[in-house]
Amino acid sequence: MIDVILPCLNEAEALPWVLTRMPSGFRPLVVDNASTDGSARVAAGHGARVVPAAERGFGAACHAGLLAAETEVVCVMDADASLDPAELPRLAAALAALRPPDGTGLVLGRRRPTGRGAWPPHARLGNAVLARSLNRRAGTRLRDLGPMRAARRDALLALGLRDRRFGYPLEMVLRAARAGWPIGEIDVPYRPRTGASKVTGTLGGTVRAVRDMRRVLAEAAP
Repeated sequence: MIDVILPCLNEAEALPWVLTRMPSGFRPLVVDNASTDGSARVAAGHGARVVPAAERGFGAACHAGLLAAETEVVCVMDADASLDPAELPRLAAALAALRPPDGTGLVLGRRRPTGRGAWPPHARLGNAVLARSLNRRAGTRLRDLGPMRAARRDALLALGLRDRRFGYPLEMVLRAARAGWPIGEIDVPYRPRTGASKVTGTLGGTVRAVRDMRRVLAEAAP
């Protein structure tokens, strides 16, 4: 069994599709980040375990899910139906294929847009700039800082991630690389999200995310 952490802020419209496509052996853990649209009720109604995260912030929700997870390996993915849970077994298999001797390792899903408007140009550009900056700092060769991920829970906790905003995903990769983890990347389809976007679909959201990630890079500079 693998727990799947789904940070969630007002995703009641998207959750039914996401949760009904969760593959066998993967257990959804919806982290409700103070939603006001009944997301927690919808998630529970579809059989998901719901964990409250009163502190607002993407990183706060992800970390609350990590603390609440109970399985050796965990996955993380967005709850907005932009990513298909059916891809999770491939992600877990790629993690197992890394076979690091100390049990560490991180696999990211490289987003491949499959529909009009799935990944707006401003969001794609911001992601590319950050990925290049990360690669220079950490010696990685990533093409995307994708939100679909797989790793061992205890290893992630040992990284001591501190950011609780949009910098959390980048900090995870940066700390993992500096700790010598093998890091893999596989292609996954990226669909137009369901409902109103709070980050990549808006210029303001993208700017906030990039600002948070640049702050993490600056704080981690030698």
